Amino acid sequence: MQGLIGLLDQLRRLIARCEEEIGQTAKAHPDFAIIDSFPGAGPVMAPRLLAALGAQRERFGSASDLQCYTGIAPVVARSGKQCWVHWRWACPKFVRQTVHEWAQHTMKKCGWARDYYQRQRENNKSHHAAIRALAYKWLRILYRCWQDRTPYEEARYLASQAHRAATRPRLQPDGLKIQWKSVAGFLKAEQNPA
Repeated sequence: MQGLIGLLDQLRRLIARCEEEIGQTAKAHPDFAIIDSFPGAGPVMAPRLLAALGAQRERFGSASDLQCYTGIAPVVARSGKQCWVHWRWACPKFVRQTVHEWAQHTMKKCGWARDYYQRQRENNKSHHAAIRALAYKWLRILYRCWQDRTPYEEARYLASQAHRAATRPRLQPDGLKIQWKSVAGFLKAEQNPA
């Protein structure tokens, strides 16, 4: 038993040393300040997000490419008049798990993320579907900050959202009711909602 305890102690020290090296390597990365500025990134998620993004910005041509790569974007399959949506199987599972966990952590530190999650739940989405919708939204924000090489600023994001809401077209023909519905992080017009 003493031998096993000694092995476990050595293993614990080795893991602590590895975690320290991972933290130092992540902090030396040129994009660390960008990733670390996001709520919920912290010492565990920031290195994982850095590893998921890599250093080649041209690797992802758009936020959609990043969302598909991470497995957060759903797959829309069509055949004839039928259409069904399912989650993406062909993706790096650890990256998908990382983004999913990160989105869940953001709710503790970011008010709009928590509100967005609650709206998704009120629309009868399961917990994990609501987290994926939030992750989908976070990846668009992360992509823009990463491409522009600027840290995330919540006040700037909220101002941008308020500006978009104020400039959204509100014209409706007589008798036509339009309601804006959130679908996978995007606003979609729904005509004559029941």
